[in-house]
Amino acid sequence: MARIRSLTALAFAALIIPFGFARAEISGQYMESRTCDVYTGPCFANAEVGLAGTEAVMAWSIQKGTHNGIDLSGLKVVLAMHTAKTLGFQGIEGAGELKSVILVDDTAKGPRRDALIDFAKTHAGKAGTVVVRIDDAPIAMSLDEYELKGTLSAGKAVQLETRRARLDDCICSNESAYYPPLTELANFAPGITTVGEFKCRGLGMHWSTPGARSAYMAMFAY
Repeated sequence: MARIRSLTALAFAALIIPFGFARAEISGQYMESRTCDVYTGPCFANAEVGLAGTEAVMAWSIQKGTHNGIDLSGLKVVLAMHTAKTLGFQGIEGAGELKSVILVDDTAKGPRRDALIDFAKTHAGKAGTVVVRIDDAPIAMSLDEYELKGTLSAGKAVQLETRRARLDDCICSNESAYYPPLTELANFAPGITTVGEFKCRGLGMHWSTPGARSAYMAMFAY
């Protein structure tokens, strides 16, 4: 349990803005939730391989910066995906056949909307090349970098609430950030998805994962 307390303390400090963050071209906050545990131990992870973890939601809240020369400060974008294989150690690249949908901040218009979509495609790797649907939606996202508590809503399609891992989330005493996040991040911490719902046309499915150890809360700087 002492090891878990140490991990919690490290996670608490993990999102402190790193040196050099201000020099990035574009930066902000990131949330992720999957349909398998990412804060877990090998025995639990092995039990889910091939059975879970074939869906994920990725969300970026851009605090400041530009992409393709366009200022995207204050905008948000969400990408959701369904894959053939569990999103594990190889992340999106090892997920096999997949498709994704993008939900774009409905305040982004014209060139800003185009740049925001390209930003999501660029930083979602392989998932950005197989987008089957793009919708505008009112997106609200909030992440407390010190308390490690986040909320995300994208219209009626996505509802996500996350919190830091606690001692009572420990089952086998061997938990860690077992699978890496699905995108490059400046700093991140694993956590718990207390509310995790996706329902949107395009993927042909919806899911709900309340109470899962399946979240990442992070800062990005590109």
